Amino acid sequence: MREDPSGDLSGWVPPPRPAARALEGRYVRLEPLAAGHGAALDAANRADDAIWTWLPYGPFADAAVYGAWLEQVAGREDPMFFALLDRASGLAGGVASLMRISPEAGSIEVGHICLSRAMQRTRAASEMVFLFAREVFGLGYRRFEWKCDAANGPSRRAAQRFGFSFEGVFRQHMVVKGRNRDTAWFAMTDGDWACLRPAWEAWLAPANFDAEGRQKRRLGALTAPCRVSSDPGPGA
Repeated sequence: MREDPSGDLSGWVPPPRPAARALEGRYVRLEPLAAGHGAALDAANRADDAIWTWLPYGPFADAAVYGAWLEQVAGREDPMFFALLDRASGLAGGVASLMRISPEAGSIEVGHICLSRAMQRTRAASEMVFLFAREVFGLGYRRFEWKCDAANGPSRRAAQRFGFSFEGVFRQHMVVKGRNRDTAWFAMTDGDWACLRPAWEAWLAPANFDAEGRQKRRLGALTAPCRVSSDPGPGA
């Protein structure tokens, strides 16, 4: 349901909670996280400990410790974790979750994104956001959120590229791994999604990539007209 310009939501019905089911894309498959993903994920993660810098956990000492963590979080309703499987290789190369699921407010956040070095900056990684957004707004949610450490420039740039609008910074929001965390907030709404979905579909189309896999039209350029505000960047 699109937002009434008057702000009247008297006819709005809270949407159902998302189901733990596989989400199929052209380049990535999102599967509910399970113990069976552990070995491939641990192997992929070990290429670079830097992937854990902005997360409140990790790196993990060995496969057994990582597997124990995975078993603790797999199957939860919130955060609801998914493994990212690259469609070309069939291998799991990252995790992400739907979290802070609030049907009564019509809001969901994407978080706990941890991508191996091999999966970073790929079409598969980007399509993950599209699949989540399509699921969230397809269920009838009004708002899809992205939050990150305000010092995490790559995450802030990714949020904007994906079409999330900048909404501000919460100062001294958390303490993470012994560091202060100011949190940058981004979101897209169901009204934004009406513009963003065709932008995403145009970017994901095979015709948008040449024989070497280079994009012809940049996703950020396609989503820019749909955003209602821009991020001034860390330190601004």
